Amino acid sequence: MGKEKVTIQDIADALGISRNTASKALNGSDSIPDETRNRVIKKAIELKYKQFAYMETESLMPKNPGNIALLTQNMPSMSHFGAKLISGLEKRISGEGYNLSIHIVRDIERSSLQLPNNFEASKVDGIICIELFDMAYSKLITSLGLPTIFIDCAADMSYPDLEADLLLMENEHSTYFMTKRLIEDGCGSLGFIGDYNHCKSFNERWAGFNRALVEAGIPLDRSQCVLEPDREFFSESDWMEQRLDKMQGTPSGFVCANDFIAVNVMKALKNRQIAIPEDIVVAGFDDAPESRIVEPRLTTVHIYSDEMGITAANMLLSRIKEPEQPYQVTHIQTKPLFRESTQAAR
Repeated sequence: MGKEKVTIQDIADALGISRNTASKALNGSDSIPDETRNRVIKKAIELKYKQFAYMETESLMPKNPGNIALLTQNMPSMSHFGAKLISGLEKRISGEGYNLSIHIVRDIERSSLQLPNNFEASKVDGIICIELFDMAYSKLITSLGLPTIFIDCAADMSYPDLEADLLLMENEHSTYFMTKRLIEDGCGSLGFIGDYNHCKSFNERWAGFNRALVEAGIPLDRSQCVLEPDREFFSESDWMEQRLDKMQGTPSGFVCANDFIAVNVMKALKNRQIAIPEDIVVAGFDDAPESRIVEPRLTTVHIYSDEMGITAANMLLSRIKEPEQPYQVTHIQTKPLFRESTQAAR
């Protein structure tokens, strides 16, 4: 038998605290003392609980006064590329003797432009932001005057206004290449599924998708796209099916903003007795673990997550040493992967 999954109860039992306390600590509740929160996070890493499995307990133990703060609104899940990115990042900075502290930005803190209660700017040498896509909150962070790197950012962020370094995976050309390939394979109409205003990466993928359509002389049909705000996408179990039902016919294929969306699109299509790839083709982005186990296997774009983490760390360490250098916007190469979900493009 395989090893059972670690639960929040396991973490609580190991520390002799309640499950409720452990859960609140992992979710960034301000009712939990910082010392308790740090103990819970360290135990989660030690027991390899979900998204903490890629990290090392030792990296959170202070080795010198140097401290780098990771700020995030949503701690990346195990299948999110960000989990492995953080692993590569923390190994690199810990090798330089820096302690990594994790700070969850709650909705109330984001909307009121308040920093997390356990964040003290005077004790921070650099900041890494991941899954923070609010323009106003991003400017709050950069106003601190600390060396900062954003891994992805708000979709409407103007690079000259960011006043921080920015790291993204390559989004536009890889999506363009994948879309162009589907057109060459026979797709006469394509729809995009995803909120292109969710973040800069989604916005660049949308741009690549549209560039391929323009070059092929295929008009964009928004009625065959699903572009609602990101928070709506999974608000109801049959939300995607409802959107597909409203379409006046379906296109030859869907290009999705990420694999999580693509897998849910595939489920909705199957529930409507639409065969993939025989009736319609589907492509995603991220090369998440789900993309390799869903049937049929999903065409997607691979992200080099570990390398992105190391690059992010190097960029931040360089900024700490030379704070006056020009800001950088860096894209890390990605790789389109064509699998069975698009092999019957028509």
